[in-house]
Amino acid sequence: MPVLHRSLSTALLGAALALATAPALAEKPPHAGGGKHGQSEEKSKGGKPHKSERGDRDDGPRHSGSGGDRTNLSVNVQIGGYFTDAQRRTVVDYYEPRFRAGNCPPGLAKKNNGCMPPGQAKQWRRGAPLPRDVIYYPVPDAISIRLGVPPSGHKYVRVATDILLIAVGTGMVIDAIEDLSRL
Repeated sequence: MPVLHRSLSTALLGAALALATAPALAEKPPHAGGGKHGQSEEKSKGGKPHKSERGDRDDGPRHSGSGGDRTNLSVNVQIGGYFTDAQRRTVVDYYEPRFRAGNCPPGLAKKNNGCMPPGQAKQWRRGAPLPRDVIYYPVPDAISIRLGVPPSGHKYVRVATDILLIAVGTGMVIDAIEDLSRL
């Protein structure tokens, strides 16, 4: 009985090992492209060699078609020229009654008839990234709706008493509606 058990275990172990290593030995199907079969077929047909063989870079678009792909869209937003007078007035109309009633947004304290941030100096400037230590807050939904959708790759934030439009990846300050507490 032990001999039968040992040979059965060996057979099962061998079968498991063969099944486990089979995917490593598999080759790409011919339709996958870039595999051994695809290259030899193109060379034998006299077709164009692959880009990697020519040393070319693929500078074309990475994605094609629609479906909400926005990677190829470019957004031209001028630094300091995004917010319109109507948008500025909308923000002032929203915050003015709140500041006059003595309600300060989160992160600000009531001081000397106004809402003041913990650090008095303005810590940002247009055309420069927002410093990492600057705390910012999302703007209220009512403001987001009134300002409209920000350009692709940008968002509205509130820093102290200012509303900023910043680039999402870099934190670059594009435009601002400044000093809402001095209304």
